[in-house]
Amino acid sequence: MSANSRLTIAAHALAWISLYQRQGHEVATSEQIATSANTNPVVIRRLLGDLRRAGLVESRRGVGAGWTLARELESITLLDVYESVETGPLFAMHRATPDQGCVVGYGIQPAMQSIYEGIEETLRRELARVTLEDVLRDILAARR
Repeated sequence: MSANSRLTIAAHALAWISLYQRQGHEVATSEQIATSANTNPVVIRRLLGDLRRAGLVESRRGVGAGWTLARELESITLLDVYESVETGPLFAMHRATPDQGCVVGYGIQPAMQSIYEGIEETLRRELARVTLEDVLRDILAARR
């Protein structure tokens, strides 16, 4: 799974769990969610583990094992999900320090860092505006 699909698949899992629970089911399995997302259950379990550590889902073991929401979708923003499943910066700098004796090598990182910080701030602001309830509403509207 590519790093940039983690947010989408995590939002998919949360929306799926919520809809499943609204249909009267207590818990959702990673296998069920994986079928909907067309991915491996291991991928779903890893993402759900991240979401559990962030307090967005809970897991049950033993008989009736599965996943439930820990919070209502109205109280979960895409920023909450993003911060739960994405690691590291949106954009990365060089792996090795560029040649500091070169004018471009010396100035590229400070120039790009400033741009990247602005993009990251805009991304976070936009993700904070959207709840998972908004996402589920759009999903259901697309079905019509």
